[in-house]
Amino acid sequence: MKVPLTVRDFLDRAALVYPDRPALIDEPDQPAPSWGTLTYREVADRTRSLASALDKLGIGWGDRVAVVSHNAARLLVMMLGVSAHGRISVPVNFRLNASEVEYIVSHCGARLLLIDPELEEELEAVDCEYRYVIGSEADELLFGDRDADPRPWTPDEDATATINYTSGTTARPKGVQMTHRSLWLNAVTFGWTAGVNDHDVYLHTLPMFHCNGWGMPYALTGMGAAQVVIRKVDGAEILRRVDRYGVTYMCGAPAVVSAVLAAAEKWSGPIPGSGRLRMTVAGAPPPTRTIERMEAELGWEFMQLYGLTETAPYLTMNRMRPDWEDLTGSERARRLVRQGVPALGIRMRVSPEGEVEAQGNHVMEGYWEQPEASQEALEGGWFHTGDGGYLDDQSYLVLTDRRKDVIISGGENISSIEVEDCLFTHQAVDEVAVIGVPDARWGETPKALVVLVEGSEVTAEELIAYCRARIAHYKCPTSVEFRGNLARTATGKLQKYKLRAPYWEGRERKIN
Repeated sequence: MKVPLTVRDFLDRAALVYPDRPALIDEPDQPAPSWGTLTYREVADRTRSLASALDKLGIGWGDRVAVVSHNAARLLVMMLGVSAHGRISVPVNFRLNASEVEYIVSHCGARLLLIDPELEEELEAVDCEYRYVIGSEADELLFGDRDADPRPWTPDEDATATINYTSGTTARPKGVQMTHRSLWLNAVTFGWTAGVNDHDVYLHTLPMFHCNGWGMPYALTGMGAAQVVIRKVDGAEILRRVDRYGVTYMCGAPAVVSAVLAAAEKWSGPIPGSGRLRMTVAGAPPPTRTIERMEAELGWEFMQLYGLTETAPYLTMNRMRPDWEDLTGSERARRLVRQGVPALGIRMRVSPEGEVEAQGNHVMEGYWEQPEASQEALEGGWFHTGDGGYLDDQSYLVLTDRRKDVIISGGENISSIEVEDCLFTHQAVDEVAVIGVPDARWGETPKALVVLVEGSEVTAEELIAYCRARIAHYKCPTSVEFRGNLARTATGKLQKYKLRAPYWEGRERKIN
């Protein structure tokens, strides 16, 4: 017997086994009215209401529904409900500016766009066939029919469930197509390895749009875990909510850990979650010292995940092993700083050129409407990560460098090419190369190396402000260095690894 694997399985199990258990504890402080606490029965009811509303709007199976929102119960219900009832969910990065959001909405062909009230003015010019601002009016339209009986969708595990746009190495983001099967297997294997269970209370410090919250919304729902929503990351507020709700698990980038460590220094009394809470960290490899401090100062268990949007994301995980318990904190940290061992069903290798490659059920179907890019990324039946590294004698993956021109700052991908394109439009800029340089808080940040047009004058601050007026702020250079020229190869190509090298000198790894 073969039964299709779809994301609806997680929702159906929660409603069947844990109908009256608290499912979502919504953010109380948000522009739209908070949904308070929803049970899994109520979550299932609202997804059926949503499906029925989409039926009435004529948004059929396979049509795209885009949502631009900070973390919220509505966003999670949309992510679950859209895909569970045969449509394609497109969660969009709320940090993007209007032109970037407009490109995504147009490129994926979204028929419905939902916008966070805080972003209403900024995204006013973004058009879509159906467009609503999240709040009471949209609630009545999309979630008002609690007795809804939507058209049944014939489950298809090979159908696209989500499209997640990633900056990658091109100026325009690429839409990663994830099938129901890929998302299902990612959620189950990730959840299993991370120990997700029905005693868990999870805090959504990770943006839900970011690679579908790494698949945790599905895994947690299937196990009936309580999910606490936090709208914006703040170290002290994270500690307060860990304390208030008895949080046992969370995920996030190294920058989140840094924010919590800073807040813990001023915390009065025992650190919330000490001896109880575990955290999966990904987005960029954290420093060994951060791992050691997380264990010693917070008393939280550190787990490191490596993956990409294109792999749903779980490729490898590194977690404390019983045979490491007698090691010192620094010795454990040195073992945990590695990216980890492959997930069940994932095969990994390193090419002769040193690029990490992967095969497995978590890997994307392809890039939406970009067959050439898909073919390049999946050439030879392996996904080419663009990261440099090696597998050590214990089969642990260790990353050493980034082959693609992607800067990962605070867990967010930044295309260096996109930032360069922006700077090139400034009349004073003749040449520019954008590279990632180490940063204690964000891991790395963009640095622009600029050659000015002869006779032109402009300050570093003016160039940074110029970028901030045109692209999302997190993508903008945090520093500018003026050069007389940029060294190129005989064929005229910039070798960015050579430009980056001086800033990473003395470091074992060329990523942070």
